[in-house]
Amino acid sequence: MEEDTKPLLVPVGGDESNYGIMNIQFSPEDFKCKRFMIWNTMMGTSILSIPWGIKQAGFTSGIILILLMGILTLYCCYRVVKSRKMIPLIDTSNWEFPDVCKYYFGSFGQWSSLLFSMVSLVGAMVVYWVLMSNFLFNTGKFIYNFVHDINVTDIVPGTNGSNKVICPSAASGHPPQNRSVMFSSGNSTGFELFEEWWNKSQTVPFYLIAVLLPLLNLKSPSFFAKFNVLGTVSVVYLVFLVTVKAARLGIHLEYNWFTENDFFVPEFRILFPQLTGVLTLAFFIHNCVITLLQNNRNQENNVRDLSIAYFLVGLTYLYVGVIIFASFPSPPLSKECIEQNFLDNFPSDDIMSFVARIFLLFQMMTVYPLLGYLARVQLLRQFFGNAYPSVFHVLVLNVAIVGAGVAMARFYPNIGGIIRYSGATCGLAFVFMYPSLIYVISLHRAGQLTWPALIIHIFIILLGLANLIAQFLL
Repeated sequence: MEEDTKPLLVPVGGDESNYGIMNIQFSPEDFKCKRFMIWNTMMGTSILSIPWGIKQAGFTSGIILILLMGILTLYCCYRVVKSRKMIPLIDTSNWEFPDVCKYYFGSFGQWSSLLFSMVSLVGAMVVYWVLMSNFLFNTGKFIYNFVHDINVTDIVPGTNGSNKVICPSAASGHPPQNRSVMFSSGNSTGFELFEEWWNKSQTVPFYLIAVLLPLLNLKSPSFFAKFNVLGTVSVVYLVFLVTVKAARLGIHLEYNWFTENDFFVPEFRILFPQLTGVLTLAFFIHNCVITLLQNNRNQENNVRDLSIAYFLVGLTYLYVGVIIFASFPSPPLSKECIEQNFLDNFPSDDIMSFVARIFLLFQMMTVYPLLGYLARVQLLRQFFGNAYPSVFHVLVLNVAIVGAGVAMARFYPNIGGIIRYSGATCGLAFVFMYPSLIYVISLHRAGQLTWPALIIHIFIILLGLANLIAQFLL
């Protein structure tokens, strides 16, 4: 079979040695529906943490924040799309946003955009490793129990009946582990040995190294780009799963604006910045939106397509977040039991959740090498002028990235925390600060800057800064 030699990245700014951030090469067929392409690119692992984020902010506050953050990030993304056209006397048709940052801020813009881009990429790869460990653990546990005809009951609070919902972190206050009791006439020693060697945080994260580290060292993982459709399938299936679960569980809501009881949370909570941190990454596409739109046949429709794509993404987040929160069975369980990965609220023997984990596991194992390749191209090309200077350089970088993922999966497997920290950090630069500063500077140079425009965009920057600071205070 002939090898696919189509490059994964394309040069930007007219420089054959300059590869833009997330500048993925797509075929014309990929752009037949631009709005769907942006939706598919933006939808990621954050969707699993949206119900938890709503719980942290409060139901009503969570809905309002999703709408407001969607509008704010859309406006900032609009400013990114328009940023090239505000540069006079220079052909910027092939520029990416980092090129615009370099034009306005010089080497500081170039290196800072690299830094924050690496934060977003490595942060995403760490979240992927934590989730892949989770999905692999639960998938392996389901298969082992099914093959050996073992009936296992998790030692956690939960509902009864066929539509079981559990509260894994109720007892310890920590992310769910794999504590369980076996009810079977089979070999209990074999089951105990399996539990010892198949542990969510102590063993499974290390098993992934054998599969993924060699894939990261491939010179071009363009083969994995062919599996883009898995992302769409996974999201559609999650929406289907959420709908079916809600239909079976019913709606469980009680409105209390500021008071909390044993089963429900207030409509407004001081922890709301945790949701805004998650949403910053959930709506984050600013570092690659120009690439996604530059091949659009009708460039005058870019703003319309971008707006529709953001509307669809926000609608998906709202649907999943609201339905999971509203249908979570309270009582007997408290809304505080909603996990940072809402699939953890369903036991490992739940068939629909098992299928969702299989989809997501395979999708993430195909996307992970692509993220690693993008991180390698950006970092090594910047320092060594070559995306693959030697096997040693690539191996050291990949070991460091994998080590970060393993360490987080071992000691801090909180995807909501990782998402909000990395989202608020890279979002401060790419979402709030750079688009606003570039717009203000361009207006000032053109003699068109007004006080309202200055005040509004300084306020946007301050919001991004407050968003980042709040992640470390709450």
